[in-house]
Amino acid sequence: MKRLFLIEFDKLRANRSSRILISVYFILLTSIALIAAIKFDIGPIEFHLAEQGIFNFPYIWHFNAFMAAFFKIFLAVVIVSMTANEYSNKTLKQNLIDGLSKREFLHTKWVMIIFLAGISTLFVFVVSLILGLIYSTYNELSIMVMDLEFILAYFIKLLAFFAFCLFLGTAIKRSAFALGFLGVWQMFEGICYGLLLWKSPSWLNAEDVYRLFPLNAMSNLVPEPFSKLSAVRNLAKQVGEEVTKNTNVQLLDVGIVLLWCYVFYLLTYRLLKRRDL
Repeated sequence: MKRLFLIEFDKLRANRSSRILISVYFILLTSIALIAAIKFDIGPIEFHLAEQGIFNFPYIWHFNAFMAAFFKIFLAVVIVSMTANEYSNKTLKQNLIDGLSKREFLHTKWVMIIFLAGISTLFVFVVSLILGLIYSTYNELSIMVMDLEFILAYFIKLLAFFAFCLFLGTAIKRSAFALGFLGVWQMFEGICYGLLLWKSPSWLNAEDVYRLFPLNAMSNLVPEPFSKLSAVRNLAKQVGEEVTKNTNVQLLDVGIVLLWCYVFYLLTYRLLKRRDL
């Protein structure tokens, strides 16, 4: 395992663009802390975002996991470009000549995406913990450890997304086209959902089918946290609505996403196995 990691790490370290993108990614993750500094006045009312409870334990785990997920595209670019470079730079063929099997080559990529997902998750955990200790009004240990499943869900979400990017990079072999296809696939899922709502028979629940789509399943792992805020709930009551959305981590969604991880692994391996390199 260490040998496989070092093989991929050396490639990553030698790629200047990847180093820059990874640095930007972690800088942007750190910028979540800047939300605490947002202050503005609404007439005589001074509004300080950090005082609205977004950095309270345990809500901060959910909020930061949701916000951090928006920046994952930076690491996706790294994974896709590094995979595409294996073909353009002929390093894949050289690795096979040097005695690396196709399965071992795939495992070098998987070890790296697990590492990137893991270090990103650890970073979000540490940033959230520091912000919570500074701004949270609840610092009891029993409250602090509540809802930590959102951090685990964030890790699984990144892992599945990176596995999808690895598959696209392997299948298309051109980073720009692979990233473009990622955007097209996002639109495809949205169009399918619209068609399901419009044309699906009464016995077929469009939401249940849409829940199985890969990108939507990843999104469902860490749902939006804003409906949990008391200010949002109070506003909804004032207009005669009630917030009933379940914003917790669902085991079914975890199972669906883990299944997609396995599917992407198998598809990528099958491509490598059948392709004449």
